Amino acid sequence: MPLSIRCQIGLDFFEFLKETNRVSITDRIQLRDIYNNEFRMRCECGYSSPLTSVTALTQSIRLCCLYYFCMQLEEKGMLERSGLNPCSKTNGKLHLRKKTLQNDNTGTETVYFTYYTPLHWLKCLSLVDEQKVTKQNPLSLKPGDSYKIQAVFSFSLVGFYPATLAFEFKPDLQPSSAAFYIVRFIEAECVTSLGLELAPIAPYKPRSIPAWTPEAHYTIVDGVPPEGLSVMRLKNVVELKRYRVPSYLHDLLESLKALRLAILESPLNWENYTERFQVLLYLEELQMEVDIKRYNIPNADREQATMTKDKTNKKLLVLEVPGVAENRPSVLRGDKLLVYPVGEPGVKYCGYVHSVQLDSVKLGFSSQLLSRFVEGMKFNVEFTINHVTLRLQHRAAELAFSRRLERVLFPVEPNMSFQPNDLPNLRLETLLEKNPEQYQAVQHIVAGSSKPAPYLIFGPPGTGKTVTVVEAIKQIKKTQANCYILACAPSNSAADLLCKRIVDHVDKHEVYRMYASSRDPKLVPMELKECSNLDGDCYIFPAKEELMKYKIMVTTLLTAGRLVTGDIPEGHFTHVFIDEAGHAVETESLVPLAALLDAETGQVVLAGDPKQLGPILRSPFALKYGMGVSLLERLMNNFPMYQKNADDVFNSCFVTKLLRNYRSHPAILEVPNELFYDGELQPCAEEYARNFYCGWEHLPKQNFPVIFHGVTGKDEREASSPSFFNVAEVEVLMDYVQKLLQAQGKRGVAKITPRDIGIIAPYRKQVQKIRKALDKVGKDFQFVGSVEEFQGQERRVILVSAVRSSPDYTEIDKDFNLGFVKNEKRFNVAVTRAKTLLIVVGNPRILETDSTWARFIQYCRDEGGYTGFIRAEEDEDVVARLQALYISIEPTESVIQQQLDPEWRNDM
Repeated sequence: MPLSIRCQIGLDFFEFLKETNRVSITDRIQLRDIYNNEFRMRCECGYSSPLTSVTALTQSIRLCCLYYFCMQLEEKGMLERSGLNPCSKTNGKLHLRKKTLQNDNTGTETVYFTYYTPLHWLKCLSLVDEQKVTKQNPLSLKPGDSYKIQAVFSFSLVGFYPATLAFEFKPDLQPSSAAFYIVRFIEAECVTSLGLELAPIAPYKPRSIPAWTPEAHYTIVDGVPPEGLSVMRLKNVVELKRYRVPSYLHDLLESLKALRLAILESPLNWENYTERFQVLLYLEELQMEVDIKRYNIPNADREQATMTKDKTNKKLLVLEVPGVAENRPSVLRGDKLLVYPVGEPGVKYCGYVHSVQLDSVKLGFSSQLLSRFVEGMKFNVEFTINHVTLRLQHRAAELAFSRRLERVLFPVEPNMSFQPNDLPNLRLETLLEKNPEQYQAVQHIVAGSSKPAPYLIFGPPGTGKTVTVVEAIKQIKKTQANCYILACAPSNSAADLLCKRIVDHVDKHEVYRMYASSRDPKLVPMELKECSNLDGDCYIFPAKEELMKYKIMVTTLLTAGRLVTGDIPEGHFTHVFIDEAGHAVETESLVPLAALLDAETGQVVLAGDPKQLGPILRSPFALKYGMGVSLLERLMNNFPMYQKNADDVFNSCFVTKLLRNYRSHPAILEVPNELFYDGELQPCAEEYARNFYCGWEHLPKQNFPVIFHGVTGKDEREASSPSFFNVAEVEVLMDYVQKLLQAQGKRGVAKITPRDIGIIAPYRKQVQKIRKALDKVGKDFQFVGSVEEFQGQERRVILVSAVRSSPDYTEIDKDFNLGFVKNEKRFNVAVTRAKTLLIVVGNPRILETDSTWARFIQYCRDEGGYTGFIRAEEDEDVVARLQALYISIEPTESVIQQQLDPEWRNDM
């Protein structure tokens, strides 16, 4: 059947339903019967073929919608030819008015208004006109006439409701006359008083890109570093070079087109390993230099900075830095800032950070600035990045090659396979002995079955990955008298957790937690101070001989570089463990390996989950060329010994996949288990605790503690911030928060405090809006943040805001690992943090464009956990086109910086 006829069938049938008050019918079988038994019998156009399938009917209706959409493209020409001008007023009424155009006076003839309809149908929208215009009841519009159609929105849910209306006109009522169409957009929003408070503070206006000007010559006057920051008894022996960005990389795009492009586009191998990673590190550094400038003052929020004298130490000046407590930007003890009085760029004063407060830093400047300082003096401020973290990674990439770590980084399965008889019999903690996967992993690590290849602990959410690492360390210490163990993690918080669990099982005097001097002493856990290098407020770095006495050293990955600089002998550490290895850049993981590990006799253990979030990078080029893939993930993706064999099992000599989840209710675990873990995870959380909220009165279905709440919100931006937020989703989240806090043990539901609730959002601005809304609740919610901030965390109840309500930026999200849509790792982390109740708030139209989200939402529908917005039957292709209305921007800052504004990595 020709397209035009199918379009006309759809239009006429929809009009028939409208005339007989049956537009609300959505059952496809019922629609088919109405078409065959009633509509076809009265059809005046000669359509005689019955519809034997529902698909034929829906295709007709959908095609007419697409046809209408195409007509919109010709709208301007139609207006000129017809003289019609549909206009909308703020009261929601649409007016169709005839007028004469000066250059093409075609409005002198009568036009017939024959039909109108939404292009996609909303249950909350109805259209009413006085004459009840239809094809059978057209309305004559003479020159100068106007006619009103009222759009009525009836809301029961907060959200944003756009609609596209199509209007049909004919020059006369002859059947042969060609109709023409005009399309107009209207929108309505249902918002609470809270939503009004959270509305954009100003229209979004992207930051202007300043014209490039050559750096003017200036001199730097050095400041006063903090005293007693550290005592260095560990001598610097192995050089840590500057690793300045080569001149050929300053012109970033040109360099990528030239010599170094071949290095980046060729597969990673041992021969290009060091050079490739060093080029990637340089690219990341260049992007960091760009991104840090967003915090410089003046900026969009502050024209200049003022400082005040510290009340307790008059030699220090205090600078307000909103966001510094959240590492936006990262400012640590001992870091440097540059300031200069407004209008005096010739001399810049270097200020050393003495301490970091909630929203300010205390800085030590030279007497030259202090002598001229007066209250109210205005300054420009420039932030700097910490180059030491990058230099450590550069050196590690060089040392990996010179110390011949090829068999560790590009492992080959040995010809002689490890025999089960070689495994030791071990007495483990009772729970671990009952867990065959954990017991197996510890056995193989103690036996060294993978050497010289790393042993991998593949630990899905809640499966006891860190517990397994700690038990392996304990057993090695117990069974191997000559062992020396280095245990690392990417962050201080993860390293602290690892150390806490180690000292629960090992004599504290044999464990040494070494911090970098930049770590705030107030953040060192009380129970670890005794076995750490913190002495009062000063960090002590003992001599090499003293450090080598400790059986177990715990550091962050980058602080392990201090051991390299101090010339701890290669091979001194018999075992190197890296927990949360999937969250580290590969060059970070090299720091505790290169020059510390003997490539032949040493044992490397990497624990993590390649299905969860990897490292955060800022440079789009570093991401494109693979730097966002951790060492753990690269090994599992590229080397057969870490992959399932023909029998669909892993080789336990090289990798163990933990299978028993001790965290979540089975309903919460179902979809991630199916999508990411081959359905192998076994829910083992204690039954009483995991069922705390199975009887909560606000569950759509009792005993199913998973909710997907559909919201048709609007993702917005405000002022100069490019990060997204969605007010409607915040409103729904606050409703759930209040219901949770009001439950307080009613009807058998467990009591809950704000500490038991975590709220996750993918964008920084949404996190800020949620925190502002929580202030209205009056409770102290500590756990509101991004997915990255929840990695490795768990809470009794997790609420998730997906934010996205427009498809325009979902591909950007995918390319740069942002948001939830198109990013399965981010989805996986978010939904697996919950122990007893998971509530997800989002726009199903947008989320269902992604197969992972579509599966989750369908699961909630199938199990009765879906609530909120329910869309009428409509053409999804039309919806996607009509919502693509916003214009994307060309960023200067990295997209990661713009959308997420992530914490600046600072763990040394």
